[in-house]
Amino acid sequence: MKRKRQQKILEIIANNVVLTQDDLQNFLLAAGFKVTQSTVSRDIKELRLIKGHDTSGVYRYVTSELRDTNKQAFSHYSEIISRYATGVDYALNDVVVKCVAGMASSVCVALDSMYSDMMLGTIAGDDTIFIVTRGEAQALQLSNELKRIM
Repeated sequence: MKRKRQQKILEIIANNVVLTQDDLQNFLLAAGFKVTQSTVSRDIKELRLIKGHDTSGVYRYVTSELRDTNKQAFSHYSEIISRYATGVDYALNDVVVKCVAGMASSVCVALDSMYSDMMLGTIAGDDTIFIVTRGEAQALQLSNELKRIM
């Protein structure tokens, strides 16, 4: 049952714009799968689905393989980071990125698209982004990667 449900999830995100777990749950319910939000959340994690831009530029759930093959988007995101991020530092599992005033949201979208597998969440203000990573090793790795891009 789990494998059938996860195959259906891949089919749904390939053929529909799915923005939220609630949207995905509703598609699954309509397809005859009785699922809870926590089941959908676990499936998303196991399938390594991320929110990102598809090849048409539409923001939605996509497979991590699509993200890896979308080099043009990554180039664009890297350019945004290099142009508008001005500093980065970390402590424990937290990373702080300083940006040009007014550009933190744009840099944050780029970071979310490029590094979502390393992060638990992000918050963007006007010129600062706060990132919580899964651990200190990811915080160090993310900080080093951002310094390389900047």
